[in-house]
Amino acid sequence: MSDAPLMVPRLIERKRDGGALGAEEWRALVDGYVADRVPDYQMAALAMAVFFKGLTEAELVALTAAMRESGDQFHLADLGRPRIDKHSIGGVGDKTSLLLAPMLAALDVAVPMISGRGLGHTGGTLDKLEAIPGFDTRLSLAEARRQLERIGGVMVGQTPELVPADRKLYALRDVTGTVESIPLISASIMSKKLAESLTGLVLDIKTGSGAFIQDPRQSLVLAETMIRLGEASGCRTIGLLTAMDRPLGVACGNAVEVAEAVLGLRGEGPPDLMEVTVALGAEMVIAAGLATDRSEARRLVEGTLRSGAALERFGAMIEAQRGDRRIIDDPSRLPTAPVKIDVHAAVAGVVASVEPRRIGHAIVVLGGGRSRADQAVDPAVGFWIPVKPGDRVAVGDRLATIAARDRSQVAAAERALREAIVVGAGANPLPLVSHRVTRTGVERIA
Repeated sequence: MSDAPLMVPRLIERKRDGGALGAEEWRALVDGYVADRVPDYQMAALAMAVFFKGLTEAELVALTAAMRESGDQFHLADLGRPRIDKHSIGGVGDKTSLLLAPMLAALDVAVPMISGRGLGHTGGTLDKLEAIPGFDTRLSLAEARRQLERIGGVMVGQTPELVPADRKLYALRDVTGTVESIPLISASIMSKKLAESLTGLVLDIKTGSGAFIQDPRQSLVLAETMIRLGEASGCRTIGLLTAMDRPLGVACGNAVEVAEAVLGLRGEGPPDLMEVTVALGAEMVIAAGLATDRSEARRLVEGTLRSGAALERFGAMIEAQRGDRRIIDDPSRLPTAPVKIDVHAAVAGVVASVEPRRIGHAIVVLGGGRSRADQAVDPAVGFWIPVKPGDRVAVGDRLATIAARDRSQVAAAERALREAIVVGAGANPLPLVSHRVTRTGVERIA
């Protein structure tokens, strides 16, 4: 694609004006971007054009395939057991991946979980894992393969070998206002997942005020789009719509969420976190063919918590990826912020809302997220927010706790929390899990 500088502006203009690009054009763009022949500023302009004009079905398939094939494939078909992954669209306080990978691995399912970093106001699984001292998310495909054979689960990022196009585009979207696009979200997620040679995939489609896609109807469109991509490639794909109109669980940050995930693996996690985790885990079990109905599938995943098998498998995964497995017995080994300040209710009433988007942005301000693609994160900072919409509070009750690096950050964090946590006369939260989506249609759960 040596003529990329001449060709790309015309392609941007065509997409800007509502036209479609052909499969070979998408492949040339993706290959050129990976090889640095298409610069960030041109790809950012194209992403913005897609944001406003969308993609045809043929373009979406072509872009996903070009991204998937931009590097090596993770060939796992000879493992001799189901290969299942789960992916969340992104949320605040969402640490379900840290529980699900070891839970399913404990059931002799191979879980090659390729995850991302924080995007916009949402946290990233890789950032959480790297809060564990020594934990290495940058394994080669050969190392990841050996770990899957031995332990059954591995949690890594997009390496230079695997889907390099998405690794670059993911970071670019985060800082160019092009995150909230159904075609770009779909291509990003499915290019990674289809490169894993999965037999099944479960999608956690967040909806509500803190999700990238806030309208439940559009969330269903997103689910159906990704399910079509997965099923067309022979990967059984199931989606659950879950609530992101309040944070999931109590902990919001990186190290604090790891500590809460450990509690969850002990069977002691917050009820909302455990309900969503078990619902997703049951669908992973069904996708793996280990059960045919949800009640039996739930029994299997809950059994890994009661027996301690999931917690033990998490420790084995941490150790295999050079992390300090002692954190599963002693979470105080995780990074700890030196300043902790409680925020108390100024009025009595019912918690009307706990706005996750404001909370996510406040974590970024504390240093626990990114405003630039090259920015490091502080793993120790974050919040504990024990209240949920519908809870009744009295004056002086604790609404949240701030974990900050220094006191200069506290005032801004407290303002953000008081804007996010509104005490009023009532609440109308979304159901935790509202819909199940498969290739055969949409089932309302709640």
